[in-house]
Amino acid sequence: MPRRLPPLTALPAFDAAARHLSFSRAAEELNLTHGAISRAIRNIEDRLGIQLFDRGTRSVRLTAVGAAYALEVGKALDQIAAATIAATPDRSTRILSVSTSDGFAGRWLVPRLHRFHRANAEIDVRLATSGVLADFVSDGIDIAIRYGKGGYTGVTAEFLADEEVFPVCSPELLQGEHPLRQPGDLRHHKLIHDAFRIDWATWLQQAGVEGIDPKRGVRFDSATFAVEAAVHGEGVLLGRSALVSADLASGRLVRPFGLALKSAASYYLVYPDGALRQKKVRAFRDWLFAEVAADWVGMPKGG
Repeated sequence: MPRRLPPLTALPAFDAAARHLSFSRAAEELNLTHGAISRAIRNIEDRLGIQLFDRGTRSVRLTAVGAAYALEVGKALDQIAAATIAATPDRSTRILSVSTSDGFAGRWLVPRLHRFHRANAEIDVRLATSGVLADFVSDGIDIAIRYGKGGYTGVTAEFLADEEVFPVCSPELLQGEHPLRQPGDLRHHKLIHDAFRIDWATWLQQAGVEGIDPKRGVRFDSATFAVEAAVHGEGVLLGRSALVSADLASGRLVRPFGLALKSAASYYLVYPDGALRQKKVRAFRDWLFAEVAADWVGMPKGG
């Protein structure tokens, strides 16, 4: 029996408009005109005999049936995208595209990649680093390492590891005129900040330290630069365990105090459903979990 289907070429327009609740933003995402988005959605509505959006003067909102339909259409498009990735021959051979943050890439992944290449000489890794979540289809990404609370839809997500946050500094700061021996000694040192969710105010409160301005010191948008500043003795950083693990292991950084706070977010390995059928994706996934089990310093391990 033939399937009853809507105009299939119009579904991406409906999906984008439903996600953004904006025809204009949907047009920008799909590189179409506002009119093309509007016509595509009207085509679906006419074919199905339903109203998907309530259209206002300057805004649109989904009707109840439109919201339910958008949820199922989004899932179906995700499944089609995943199947397309798994079936594309050119993406199942030599080049592996990995998406992650610049901090995780620079401070944890890159220093260890030589071990992956040594074991998988036929695979060339391409790293895409950005603070924006990559799209597996449009960005050509095979596998991603994401930092968050999980719940990623339309993909397979495996828990990789939790993360802790704790003060780190150069060994030089354990000596000198004001050596770091207890949390109160931080009043004599510069605090280094990055853009992480747990900040110095939270840590100082948990440590029971008063009389220190948690906002003073030097601030970096990049976690990589913040770690480098700590390594060079610029002050004390609230280090994320994944990003400082190599420096702790080498002795370039030390932990002056024992108190660590667990982050609400964790690391996840994320890839399209069916991607593990590709040898290169399976190889990287297995290698990454082995690295975490063997070399993830100072934090609980997943896998």
